[in-house]
Amino acid sequence: MNLDANLAVALDALLAEQSVTRAAARLHTSPAAMSRTLARLRRVLQDPLLVRAGQVMVPTPRAEELRDEAAAVVRRLETLLAPSGGIDPAALARTFTVQAADLVGAALTPGLLALARRRAPGVSLRVLAEEWEAGPALREGRIDLEIGAIDHVDPETRVEELVTLRMAAGVRAGHPLAEGPLTAAGLAAAEHVAVSRRGRFTGPLDGALAERGLSRRVSAVLPGHLAAMTLAAAGDAVCLVPTALPGEPPSPLSGTAHALGLRLLEIPLPLPPLTIGMAWHPRHDADGAHQWLRGAVRRVLGPAREE
Repeated sequence: MNLDANLAVALDALLAEQSVTRAAARLHTSPAAMSRTLARLRRVLQDPLLVRAGQVMVPTPRAEELRDEAAAVVRRLETLLAPSGGIDPAALARTFTVQAADLVGAALTPGLLALARRRAPGVSLRVLAEEWEAGPALREGRIDLEIGAIDHVDPETRVEELVTLRMAAGVRAGHPLAEGPLTAAGLAAAEHVAVSRRGRFTGPLDGALAERGLSRRVSAVLPGHLAAMTLAAAGDAVCLVPTALPGEPPSPLSGTAHALGLRLLEIPLPLPPLTIGMAWHPRHDADGAHQWLRGAVRRVLGPAREE
């Protein structure tokens, strides 16, 4: 027997209203269509269900038996088919796994945990080291979010930009470069520490210097910004630090540099901006817990951050 959910909905309306006209109005259909549905229900259930008694219709004993069950079935259907609603963050008990570079993880974790303590105390955070390709990890469900410079995604991956930053030159307090305006020649003459997961000695800064006939000496290549900042704070090496665009609120990605006492100098060369974004798999689009997580990341790393 082939039945559809519409029959259960119609049966509930007919038994509740005991009127074809009122049931039709309740379901936003015509009385004629509701009469045809009632005829179908009578054939399926082999019972007249509603019979005329003067000017009104009254339920049969079989209809009386079905009334509560029909209403319960419709409530279950409504629950099953309703869009995912909002969640109560205070009731969340989840561990979210985020993949991020060391600097992004260091900037994100304090703010995200502070927000969780206030609003979602059952949430904990696992931050994994940045991989070269995060698509498979998102697709396979090994991570919930990738956060950073998103430049390698699978076709189905959702990507949202969070904030655009610029690169500054980070030097220790008292560094000779900090004594006056930074020039391209002075920057090129200094010792540099570079950051590259692939161990590359060159990057956009080298291209910008080359256009002026200049080159720099990179004495060390490190896999993460935190190590590079620590090295710069302890000696004369220059490191690159992401910082907010002019007129924008301070970026938490600069927080470690300030904590280490680094001076951030404006680079007098046209360098490409750095866009920080987050990527997730589309199966988590409508999930309330993941929506809370993405909203929390926006508040921590985005331009309109919570205090």
